[in-house]
Amino acid sequence: MIIIGSGMGGASLAAALAPTGLRVLILERGQRLTDTPQARDAEAIFARGHFRPDETWLDGAGKPFNPGNYYYVGGNSKFYGAVLLRYRREDFSPLRHIGGTTAGWPIGYDALEPYYQRAEQLFRVRGQQDADPTEPPHSGPYPHAPVPDEPDIADLRRRLAAVGLHPASLPLGVDLTRWLARAATPWDAFPDTCGGKMDAETAGLAAAMAHDTVQLRTGTTAERLIAGPGGRIAGVATRGGVLRAPVVVLAAGAVQTAALLLASASADHPRGLANSSDQVGRNFMNHNASAVLALHPFRRNRSVYQKTLMINDFYLSGGPDGEPLGNIQLLGKISGPILAAASPLPRPLAGWIAARSVDLYAMSEDLPNPESRVTLQAGQIRLDWKRSNWEGHLALVARLKRMLRRAGYPIVLSHAFDRRTPSHQCGTARMGADPATSVVDSDCRSHDHPNLFIADASVLPTSAAVNPALTVAALAMRTAGTIARTEFAR
Repeated sequence: MIIIGSGMGGASLAAALAPTGLRVLILERGQRLTDTPQARDAEAIFARGHFRPDETWLDGAGKPFNPGNYYYVGGNSKFYGAVLLRYRREDFSPLRHIGGTTAGWPIGYDALEPYYQRAEQLFRVRGQQDADPTEPPHSGPYPHAPVPDEPDIADLRRRLAAVGLHPASLPLGVDLTRWLARAATPWDAFPDTCGGKMDAETAGLAAAMAHDTVQLRTGTTAERLIAGPGGRIAGVATRGGVLRAPVVVLAAGAVQTAALLLASASADHPRGLANSSDQVGRNFMNHNASAVLALHPFRRNRSVYQKTLMINDFYLSGGPDGEPLGNIQLLGKISGPILAAASPLPRPLAGWIAARSVDLYAMSEDLPNPESRVTLQAGQIRLDWKRSNWEGHLALVARLKRMLRRAGYPIVLSHAFDRRTPSHQCGTARMGADPATSVVDSDCRSHDHPNLFIADASVLPTSAAVNPALTVAALAMRTAGTIARTEFAR
């Protein structure tokens, strides 16, 4: 079989299939990241965009911008914050938000729970179950204890608890000793070149490629899929020729997966492949997210990595009529160069603020909207993101600011992330029971093409308000079971 993409979905799927003895070819357009001085240089990463792609997309108004997607072995996970949270049980059912009501999923939490458990083992998650009031049931413990708080974060945890909140440890996929041995930096947006993050390459691909039946081909871009008789996918066209296999899995990410399906249009499929519903590219979601900096002018934050706790007190309620507001978690420690790159602040002032700030990430659900979509314009990706539920996000940020002031931080600043920051893109090939309104079924199999599966964030029916990496991995592992059971049963 062929898997297109080596990120969280593709790597997790390959890791789950490898022990079956199936021959798996993974296509990755990028190369492996190598260690360089820029890998831990905040100026290079945040100010100069050293690792950003040489690529331009169009926004909804036709204005070009440079997207924050990364094309390396391991995909965006090479740069992620290593947060591996489960969706909450309630996220799988319809939820009423300030901005509207979600439709829910065709499967419930219990159908995915065993695969969450397996994914946590694969990615060696460090966590704790008993502190978060929204934590769904687990069939087993986390593989490892949580990453410890640094002293100034332990103080923050005490302050938050003192004002009535329930701070809980973030589930993280990090080998802390290995990460800090390379350099004393946070891991948000810093590339993993030392194996310190349990990313798609370090954990998923490493497990898959321990089997000689799995191969990775880098520098290979899938340009289009070819549909054959009976609607089956007959081949994957690349610059080097057409590759063929009995099963094809798309795991290129929410934007690139949709773009590839649309680029595969033909006389028999004028709207693109897997698109009889006209839903490919639609329902694009990208979390509403803001950085919130809390500081006391006479209290320094000496933390190096910082990112060890979250607050879910407002995840399921907190709005004016009890609506969900979202998740709060720590960012990796913001330094002066990072803050100066993201704001108009002069460098000395940015450094002064960063030395005294505790940096948080407020995240709210973006609701599916068929007019929020990925299309192609003369072959170029056009991303028309129509942000939703913004009022709910503003309410979350306002609640957080009030609680931080009560906790002893008199100055609280916030800054919303824009479309250049890929805040968990999802939804463009959504899962559903009805072929008229969805792209894949509950096994992530295309409604239109029986040997085409999708194993990335594009299948997510909702964005929830937590980091999606673990859910993508769990869904991919569940899909691997379907493929082994139905396509290659012996």
